[in-house]
Amino acid sequence: MVRFKNRYFTLEVTAVNNPNKPLVLNETALHHAIQNKIHQLYGDLGQASIKAGFNAKYCNTQTGIALVKVRHGPHKFLLTSIPKINDINGRTVNVNILYVGATLKHCFLFVKKHQQKRLGDIWKSLKTDDQRKQMEEIFMTLTPAMKDFK
Repeated sequence: MVRFKNRYFTLEVTAVNNPNKPLVLNETALHHAIQNKIHQLYGDLGQASIKAGFNAKYCNTQTGIALVKVRHGPHKFLLTSIPKINDINGRTVNVNILYVGATLKHCFLFVKKHQQKRLGDIWKSLKTDDQRKQMEEIFMTLTPAMKDFK
């Protein structure tokens, strides 16, 4: 039996125009944006090579963090095409690759550490405990799959 290796990308999606307006980010929109950019850059070969095993695993609308899974080998198409994505759901965005990992567990641990660091930076500007608790809920929202990796 053959074992397929995967690569997991941790992405940060930020809105370019009007960053104060919340970005509606979901797995489907991110999946289609990546597929369209790969098709634009590499044509049918690129799109067909990532099709098997390509999946958007996690999107946090509040923080703009997303996780994408792709098979090892065709992950090189994603490495070059993700930074060139500039449109998701008709909204101009900037997409950065934060981390590339071999396991989902390591990506979740990276996301947790990254979110805690950003939360610590924001806490300095908040004055009340209620605001801090609200920001902690927003930043540390985990999917059921992520709760296993605490």
